[in-house]
Amino acid sequence: MADRTSLEAAKMEAAIGNRVLTELGLATGIRTSLGHTSMRVPGDPGLFVVKGRGYRVDVISRMRPEDMVVCDLDGNFVDGPPNCWQCNEIKIHSCIYAARPDVVSVTHVHPDYTVLMTLFDKPLRPMAQEGANLVAKPLPLLRQTKIISTHEEGEQVARLLGEGSIVLLLGHGAVTVSTRSVEQCVMSMAQLEHQARLNYLAMCAGGPDYPSIPAELALAVGTGGPPPHIQSRLDQIEGRGGGDGGVWAHLREVVGSTM
Repeated sequence: MADRTSLEAAKMEAAIGNRVLTELGLATGIRTSLGHTSMRVPGDPGLFVVKGRGYRVDVISRMRPEDMVVCDLDGNFVDGPPNCWQCNEIKIHSCIYAARPDVVSVTHVHPDYTVLMTLFDKPLRPMAQEGANLVAKPLPLLRQTKIISTHEEGEQVARLLGEGSIVLLLGHGAVTVSTRSVEQCVMSMAQLEHQARLNYLAMCAGGPDYPSIPAELALAVGTGGPPPHIQSRLDQIEGRGGGDGGVWAHLREVVGSTM
């Protein structure tokens, strides 16, 4: 088992990530208990923490660090709250972590517009700056709507993901991964849903041949570091932390206030 500090830090980040899914509208209403964000345990790549099942009130918005379940790369329960078990689609997480040692976080939810757009058999197109690079190239689609419950199904998700960061599930939602953080993983899902919503609205307004941002412009979004006039100021700020994640800092504060 990882050292206690690393494990507790992972539980906190995963709990925050799960709560943010509801705050962003990605797991609300009849989907309020559907979905899960996980994090690989720092210093112990064979373990990850994730939302489980069996809680007295099983909704994503109420997850706490102590509610997280610890699993291994086969999806086996290692540790967690009494009378709880791993989430039903644990194989999404375990198979991706096993296949991609670089991945530190995995998210799966059922966002409305993402689910809807998987049914049209057309690639999502870049429609706005936020998340444009995520959909600049066609995303892989798993043509399965039932839950991912077997090892073979989990491996199929991992194979479709490849070295990418998103897999779509037909009528079921999506999976995002990050090699950096829970923040990037969850925000990628939010940006994917933003792009899916705009695709749907554009298709309604303009028909199947609606315009979109050219791929080369979409791929340029988010590339490059700060320009010299900004970097020179950043270099002057001693002990600067945080970066530009204003949205995440706000969301973290909101959802963490009741933990």
